[in-house]
Amino acid sequence: MSSTHSVAPVQASTIGTWHDEADVVVVGFGVAGASAALEAAGVGADVLVLERAGAAGGAAALSDGMVYLGGGTATQVAAGVEDTPEAMAAFLRLACGPGADDAKIDVYVERSVEHHDWLVAQGAEFVGTLDSEHVGPSAARGQGLMFTGGENAAPFAALVPPAPRAHITQGSRPGGARLMEVLVEAATSAGARASYDTRALCLVVDDGVVVGVLVRRFGETRAVRARRGVVLAAGGFAFSDDMLARHAPAGLRTPHRLGTDGDDGTAISMATAMGARTKHLDALEWALPFNLARGNLSGILVDQTGRRFVNEDTYMGRVGQAAMHRERVLLILDEEALDPQRFPLPITWAAETVEELEADAGLPAGSLTTTLHHYNEHAAAGCDPIYGKAAAWLRPLTGPLAAFDLGPHAFPNSIFTLGGLDTLPSGEVLAADGSPVPGLYAAGRTTSGVAAHGYCSGLSLGDGSLFGRISGLSAAGRT
Repeated sequence: MSSTHSVAPVQASTIGTWHDEADVVVVGFGVAGASAALEAAGVGADVLVLERAGAAGGAAALSDGMVYLGGGTATQVAAGVEDTPEAMAAFLRLACGPGADDAKIDVYVERSVEHHDWLVAQGAEFVGTLDSEHVGPSAARGQGLMFTGGENAAPFAALVPPAPRAHITQGSRPGGARLMEVLVEAATSAGARASYDTRALCLVVDDGVVVGVLVRRFGETRAVRARRGVVLAAGGFAFSDDMLARHAPAGLRTPHRLGTDGDDGTAISMATAMGARTKHLDALEWALPFNLARGNLSGILVDQTGRRFVNEDTYMGRVGQAAMHRERVLLILDEEALDPQRFPLPITWAAETVEELEADAGLPAGSLTTTLHHYNEHAAAGCDPIYGKAAAWLRPLTGPLAAFDLGPHAFPNSIFTLGGLDTLPSGEVLAADGSPVPGLYAAGRTTSGVAAHGYCSGLSLGDGSLFGRISGLSAAGRT
């Protein structure tokens, strides 16, 4: 057999021997797959998880362990945070669009408190304290809740009461590794079996119904039967240059991909090969983490025109979304804001005056000069009339200036994909005509989830685990 295999489905009538079988077959043992396996096994289904790597975890195990939950979770209450389902829903509709999935947002918000408690019941630990200053993982400082979607920055802070909703998994660094230890242990304790080093090749169908998966394990092609359903939970396609080129070519601008090499779009392609439809394949999360050094928020970001394009104090993912299609992105700081220990990136250009810096950086004549003059004038008055940066980060930039090249070739602009299979909140995968594909379910980054062209850190673990649970139960309940 060759090392490659078509993702086109094969007919069950051509299968001579089923090498293994289960009620529910889950493809992928990341956060969505583990949650699906746990819930399906918990209601008595025989569950088999197929994982291409040698161990469980997937991209979730590499993450910071932030789980985006709200509406008044026990952790929020312990931290003295006031939040309501209505505020959470309103924010997600604003921040996750355009094209955010209203039906999934409704379910996500409605089940958020319950899902928090479910994760805790499995062994996940969150801490009811608030880190309102930092923007990266802060469990080492004993902090448990963070703002990770721009909730407390313009434009959202004036539209929806801001609440921190990123719940940081405690217990190890990265937190995602601990969360996956908890979920995998719970799933296997509930009876789910795992087949590692097993790569899914294509779906097996019988008269349009998904009844199994063809896999390759240690060089042997094997057929695995699913008596009730198959759940695809094998990640997105950030590591497929071919799929990025066809659907989200901006992603090819940066070599920094978040995930594992298993995020190659195979699960998506397996489903589309039998007629499943997709949604938002052009959507990317683009993180530009310049603000890990908080003093940088006093600076300004400009593009190739020498103009600002975003409020610098917002979520780094929103900054990245705004920067994604710009030819250049430069961070301008003065000597007071510069903190080499927190931001060790070498200075690209430095000059005594803005005019000199503008020329050295190759910006249009007068562009940066005009931008900085306007910014300084209003910063001195404590306001940012164009982008609404908070007064706490506003002050004129004076004296010697430095510019940092934050382009993908010089700075870690990091991406992962947000689009995938079009699914109902139940996890059912939809065919081209909008009807469910019998026997096929999906969750996590294999699908288009709560987020569309907008994101909040923690949503991948949050909606992956919740809709993974729902998908597992849906598959287990199919007869």
